[in-house]
Amino acid sequence: MPDSPSRTTTTVAAGRGRAGGLIGAQGNIRPGPPAPMTDTSRDLTRIVLAVITIGGLIVASIWILRPFLAALVWATMIVVATWPVMLGIQARAWGKRWIAATVMTAALLLVFVAPFSAAIGTIVANADDIAGWAKGIRDLTVPPPPDWVGHVPVVGESIARIWTEWAAKGVEELARAAAPYAGRLVTWFAAEVGGFGLVTVQFLLTIVIAAIMYANGEAWAAWVRRFGRRLAGERGDSVVQLAGKAIRGVALGVVLTALVQALLGGIGLWIAGVPFAAVLTAVMFMLAVAQIGAVPVLVCALIWLWFQGATGWFVALLVWTLIVGSMDNVLRPILIKKGADLPLLLIFAGVIGGLLSFGLLGLFVGPVLLAVAYTLLNDWVSEAADPPRPPPGLA
Repeated sequence: MPDSPSRTTTTVAAGRGRAGGLIGAQGNIRPGPPAPMTDTSRDLTRIVLAVITIGGLIVASIWILRPFLAALVWATMIVVATWPVMLGIQARAWGKRWIAATVMTAALLLVFVAPFSAAIGTIVANADDIAGWAKGIRDLTVPPPPDWVGHVPVVGESIARIWTEWAAKGVEELARAAAPYAGRLVTWFAAEVGGFGLVTVQFLLTIVIAAIMYANGEAWAAWVRRFGRRLAGERGDSVVQLAGKAIRGVALGVVLTALVQALLGGIGLWIAGVPFAAVLTAVMFMLAVAQIGAVPVLVCALIWLWFQGATGWFVALLVWTLIVGSMDNVLRPILIKKGADLPLLLIFAGVIGGLLSFGLLGLFVGPVLLAVAYTLLNDWVSEAADPPRPPPGLA
């Protein structure tokens, strides 16, 4: 006998209640038990929390280490650039790492102490000459402009007229006109001297970190390479090695370029008869390493030659200054390319752009960042397969 409609409805309702627990005997909707969390939702929550935690730890760590970051980066650059030199010293020191690390640390200290010692010694040894120059400033006269100045196109007559006016006024009038600019110069110099203590502390901290890295360089390098492999496999390892080559290339280019500029500038000063040519050569080398260049020293020598009336030597040294001053823009990228096999345009952009963006430290950071980005992008593009070419007859 077929079931009645009422019995069928009751059976369906009961079945639905047993299945989902949503419909009661009177047809009312009741909440069922919560659905269990799937593995995907649980994994996503865990990943998000882990990323937030790790990100917070990284930000906090960087914030704590912020006063030491500059010294840490500089120490890394110095150690990576001079690591082959340290290994050579270790090979000659009976394989003793501590002897090589001590020698390299002492050399870094010498780089900081020697220039100041030489400057103080030079000032003490020539105190009488400096005092005589200071007294002779009162009797200094500005010479009249040469005849060729007035024949310079467009601006020659104006320059000759202004030059003649200031030559007639004398040194005292020049000093009064330059007083406001001298005040600004004194203010700037005082600010720089005030920051000298901080620079000294940073340099000493850099030497301490570099000494630690010299002693345990292999362990640091192995950790960094493992980190690179953890991020990108073998490609990450190759990127780390490329960064080291780029740092060594920049150091090679900077130091050799500074040495060549200083030597050529010093030869020019010696031939022109400028006094203290050896000391000025050392100053030019330090300024060239600091990316200021040898031009400021050569310009001061040009001014001295002009007031001495040595017009011929003035013109010769002026031409030599233009050659020496523009040499680093060509020589430095070429030397860096020898240390790191990268496109010359990329190296040039990294050196100049890094220097303008981050200062002296950017001289190393710029080429390294561009080298890593270029390598990763080039490898990624190289993975794309070229489309098949049709046979020559069907093209």
